[in-house]
Amino acid sequence: MKKEIGKTESSRQYAAAYELHYGSENLLEAFAHYQNILREYPNSKESGYACSQRQNVINGMVPKEERLKSQVKLATAIFEKETYFRATI
Repeated sequence: MKKEIGKTESSRQYAAAYELHYGSENLLEAFAHYQNILREYPNSKESGYACSQRQNVINGMVPKEERLKSQVKLATAIFEKETYFRATI
């Protein structure tokens, strides 16, 4: 693979993920690539882009009602945990 001058590894990986997402429409692989960018390059500008694109994949694959249900369940669990910890202090 020819290295492009001025391109960082995170930008090359983001370009590959974007191509999987929008070019090949391989959402599973694109999602995995976006996750990898977030894990490997958390402080890069591509990590911000990858986070947005990962959410786009989720929004496209998971119905809105299911996303909301999951968010409510998570928030409830966090609030219950917070209440428990405050009660034990």
